[in-house]
Amino acid sequence: MKLTVEEIVEAVNGEITPAGARFSAPAADAAAVFATGLSWDSRAVQPGDLYVALPGERVDGHDFAAAAVKAGAVAVLGTREVAVDVPVIVAADAMQAVADLAAYWRSRLKGTVIGLTGSTGKTTTKNLVRDVLSRAGTVVATKANQNNELGVPATLLSADEDTDFIVVEMGMRGLGQIEALCEVAHPDWGLVTNVGESHIELLGSRENIARAKAELLAALPEGGIAFVNAADELFDKLLVFSGLESRSVQVVFFDGGGFRRGALRAPAGEAGTKQVELGSESERPSGAGARSAPLRENLANLASVWAQNAVLDAEGCPSFDLCADGQSVKVKLALRGMHNVSNACSAAAVGLAAGLTLSQCAEALAAAQPEKGRQQVLHTAQGVTVVDDSYNANPDSMRASLSTFAALEVPGRHIAVLGDMGELGTFARECHERVGAMAGEAGLDLLICIGELSEHIALAATDAGMPDSAVRHLSSVDTAIKELKSLVEPGDAVLVKASHFMEFDRIVEGLVG
Repeated sequence: MKLTVEEIVEAVNGEITPAGARFSAPAADAAAVFATGLSWDSRAVQPGDLYVALPGERVDGHDFAAAAVKAGAVAVLGTREVAVDVPVIVAADAMQAVADLAAYWRSRLKGTVIGLTGSTGKTTTKNLVRDVLSRAGTVVATKANQNNELGVPATLLSADEDTDFIVVEMGMRGLGQIEALCEVAHPDWGLVTNVGESHIELLGSRENIARAKAELLAALPEGGIAFVNAADELFDKLLVFSGLESRSVQVVFFDGGGFRRGALRAPAGEAGTKQVELGSESERPSGAGARSAPLRENLANLASVWAQNAVLDAEGCPSFDLCADGQSVKVKLALRGMHNVSNACSAAAVGLAAGLTLSQCAEALAAAQPEKGRQQVLHTAQGVTVVDDSYNANPDSMRASLSTFAALEVPGRHIAVLGDMGELGTFARECHERVGAMAGEAGLDLLICIGELSEHIALAATDAGMPDSAVRHLSSVDTAIKELKSLVEPGDAVLVKASHFMEFDRIVEGLVG
């Protein structure tokens, strides 16, 4: 982003407050002051930023404008005048002004904007796409999981006019929200990782979740590219709801999940690997797959990227053959879990569309590193392995995490610390019971549950066969930290996973720190 105050005023349909004695940069200088970044947090302002003063329930951003200017903000965007020595741009709605500004800047971007959404794996896949595309050109991608009505504009505004690729993660909690984000981002390409149960509280069914995710694909322009998970049970719904059958949008299918899911703890293979049987190529969904033959017949320019011969090593990191266009190349991921094979295939599909070779995609995937709080493997000084998956949780990611953890080879015990999952509404009890059943069948040595809803995990685990003595329901994170410190022994492995609001990162810090 590099915009003059004058351009910002035009973009947000605002006005500069009347120049007074206290302003050293009056309206007349609006064409000479450039903003090169955006921040709505005065503590995070960098020199050259436009500071956005957002009103809130507890605090008002206008009260921190002076601190933002002191930190280097060159202008302030808000809904009322503030006494600072930089131009103050007043708009009717600060949040809408941010969206309008991003849309204005989006019209200047020359690169390819890639929208990305899904029930699980969004942030990991976004990071993989970013790492792969960095082999093809300059890339800007969403920071952390800033995928909402502020994060999406911030991602666009962080790009330069000549940035080759802008990867925009998009979250949602209801119908119409991704559509609104697309009105700002105007994606050229769109990727949907999967359709799961995340946010089922507001949407009521997986079909409605598919309808919401399809808003990204519906927003693609003629000549755009849609990347769709052929192994997802509802991929055909995505095609129908987005109207891709009747539009000139190229559909690229990826499939990293065509393997048969057996027991969570698979038998050991050669050289300490865990073997996971894959379906044969004839069984693998090719393109739209046999389930949706009429859809496939109506889709032009069909391509396919898939994985086969996948195995997990002793730490749960997958190796597999990455296949496309009659070629294959070996890939070994530093990320843990068989579910990341699908994420890697989707990133490779994007890389191939950007002109990379299969080998270049594989090299980038192999170099990708896990992000903090997302199945990050840590080791304590006492010899305990801690799997930090504390950033977030939903039923699908719980299933994947338990499967990966069960396959982890350690000399000691497998201890899972699981907590509440949010945004499940009337499905909350059922979803927690399903997680408990999975935990009970995973071969865990000890299960510790924390939170009101997690009591259903504990009860379902015992119903699934875990001994009562191996299942504990604790009242708080602090209690769990104390108990774990007295319980764990050298050689043990501890999985830590719950929704973000449970603050399970404190458990990780208590064990590792």
